[in-house]
Amino acid sequence: MSGSDAPDSGGRRAVNVTDGPLLKPLVVLSLPIVLTNLLQVAYNLADTFWVGRLGQDAVSALSFSWAIVFLIITLAAGFTVAGTVLVAQNKGAGNLDRISAVAGQTIAFVIGASVLLSVVGYALAPWLLGLIGATPGTEVFALSVTYTRTMFLGIPFVFGFFIFQSLLQGWGDTRTPLYLMLLGVVLNVVADPFLILGFQDNLLFEVAGLTALQADLFAATGFTGFGVQGAAIATIASRGLGAVVAIGLLLSGRVGIHLAPRDFVPTRETIRKIVRIGGPASVEMSTQSLGVTVVTALVALAGADAVAAYGIGTRVTSLVVLPALGLARGTETIVGQNLGAEQPDRAKRSVVASAAITAVVLAVVSVIVYLGAAAIVDVFITGPDAARVVAVGAEYLRIVGATYAFLGVFHVLQGAYRGSGSTRLAMIFGVLGLILLRVPPAYVLLAWFDLGATGVWYGIALANVAVVLISGLYFRRGTWTDGVIERGREREMPADD
Repeated sequence: MSGSDAPDSGGRRAVNVTDGPLLKPLVVLSLPIVLTNLLQVAYNLADTFWVGRLGQDAVSALSFSWAIVFLIITLAAGFTVAGTVLVAQNKGAGNLDRISAVAGQTIAFVIGASVLLSVVGYALAPWLLGLIGATPGTEVFALSVTYTRTMFLGIPFVFGFFIFQSLLQGWGDTRTPLYLMLLGVVLNVVADPFLILGFQDNLLFEVAGLTALQADLFAATGFTGFGVQGAAIATIASRGLGAVVAIGLLLSGRVGIHLAPRDFVPTRETIRKIVRIGGPASVEMSTQSLGVTVVTALVALAGADAVAAYGIGTRVTSLVVLPALGLARGTETIVGQNLGAEQPDRAKRSVVASAAITAVVLAVVSVIVYLGAAAIVDVFITGPDAARVVAVGAEYLRIVGATYAFLGVFHVLQGAYRGSGSTRLAMIFGVLGLILLRVPPAYVLLAWFDLGATGVWYGIALANVAVVLISGLYFRRGTWTDGVIERGREREMPADD
């Protein structure tokens, strides 16, 4: 029996987004995504917090490493968008018999791509880190290489969860991925302090009043932790477990989508669609990481303190924009299903509602971040150079934080374009906003006007405002809805099998 013939035992968790009121399903669909993204950031914040106990070199190493890891990860992650779009549009169009084949082939394609990128990333890690400003022969460089290579070994496990999340999002179930992410975060947070610090100078034991136990454990094992590498090991182990559970749920049919072994066999027509949608989405997502990587290289010209501050600042920003990212992903699903159901006006209304909610929420958050900038950065850094890092990082949050509402609306618009299948359009705006409008002004302000890191912060802020204005004007044209891949049954493509 084909996977698609199984009963929809997981349908009770899927949100109906094509009928009735619009605001409630938008919130119900998006809130679990926001929480899932919050937990995703918790991985990074936990790593940053515990690695911060090791000092500035360790934090700087993490900043360099994540710039590379994110770049490579997003090259494959963009193809998970194809899973969301194809599942959502097929469901909206009523092509339920096509969903299992689309889901299985997307998994096979993405895991295969992640394995390839894992090998390439591991081999090129030292060269890539040197390219973005890490100095070979330094302690920071050595730590960066170790962390980066360890993370690359676990990329296929990371993508096992990512593709599961994307497929269920397209189906309309965003709660199940939330539960799996929660499990992974709990495991990661528990493992981090032990794998990073071991049983010596471990803040967790000190806070819990268990210094005597720590001394006994150290005497028995001599374990001082793996340092920066321990953060990568904890992440990979927790994600690996989540990936195994996720694939098991899909094979069991308990989440609505039910995969059979034959669904993983690639067919030319489906792979063509995955590449058509996922290719531009991959470029768009990798552009985000490339933007961070290039800016990291620019910030490196201003000194190690600025690199550490930028690493902390970007992690705080990633936390702050979570409501926008959640609404953007929810918008992808609503737009995809409604365009598949031939309801473009409803799709457009969902985008406007998402943008309005995002703008209001992030305007409030910007004020909070501005007032508490120094205190926020101070949480993530200790050591003799902490004061300088806090000063530079607080300046980043005050300048860039003032544009959070613009950045949030931009993410929502990108979600609309992706949901319609217009991933080339999203790619164009991604390159424009994260590279062309950001890097040249940042460099000019840094080097020509001698503003140092401050110039880079202003360059980022200006780009956040400019790109949303340009993208918003195009949205008003309405032609972005023409990128639909799957409509009703009268236009359904022949089955590949």
